[in-house]
Amino acid sequence: MKIKFRYIILFIVIASISSIIYGFTIEEENPVTANKFIGGGTVGLFLLAMPLFLFKESRGKSMKDYMLTNENIK
Repeated sequence: MKIKFRYIILFIVIASISSIIYGFTIEEENPVTANKFIGGGTVGLFLLAMPLFLFKESRGKSMKDYMLTNENIK
């Protein structure tokens, strides 16, 4: 059973967003734990989900097409 890369990224995004929301809901009761949940969710979004998504979407594309050079300006 092969899990698609898209579902792994989706799971990470949902887990990160739910961690951030949970952190904000418990912020008044336990601020130290809340900050850990908020920080963990942020790390999950920006250091796990975003690079995995960019890697998935940029596979097979030429980076030369997206670079600004003198040839592209003219």
